[in-house]
Amino acid sequence: MKKSELRQKYKQLRSQLSENEIDDFSIAIANQLLTLDIWNKSFYHIFLTIEEQKEINTDFILNILAGKDKHIVISKSNFNDYSMSHYLLTDSTTIKKNRYNIPEPIDGIEIKPSKLDVVFIPLLAFDTTGNRIGYGKGFYDRFLANCKPETIKIGFSFFKAEDEISDFSENDIKLDYCIVPDKIYHF
Repeated sequence: MKKSELRQKYKQLRSQLSENEIDDFSIAIANQLLTLDIWNKSFYHIFLTIEEQKEINTDFILNILAGKDKHIVISKSNFNDYSMSHYLLTDSTTIKKNRYNIPEPIDGIEIKPSKLDVVFIPLLAFDTTGNRIGYGKGFYDRFLANCKPETIKIGFSFFKAEDEISDFSENDIKLDYCIVPDKIYHF
């Protein structure tokens, strides 16, 4: 299927999920994540949940990262050039939703993408070879292109992989893993 068809399909599927299903699936994904051999790293980049889009609740993963005393990094989006800046999440970080309901830090200690060891990536759909579809603006592809080659890229989805995304491009950066509630895909 093409990206546009998959975006529509998975937005529709997510819209049908209840709050309880989202929480149950999010906890299952966090538990799956604990089984990966990624916990010897220092800097972990995570997205904050856009509740209005019925995304995975990343609070459970934030709690794991904090409990393991990891450096947690979050982003602020620039919709003029579709770039992101990245900030260390601390006790004094102020989070505010932007006009697209994306929770973002107001300011803080900026972290360069080259420092990141693991990046958790939001997505709408993915395929069996590690291609992913986001919301279509390319924020994460631009961001991931500036990370070091060995940065581990992990997607989260409530739904299983599609067989193939037919219209991906060479600028699309593939995942290393994608975690669904009952399985981990390794690419």
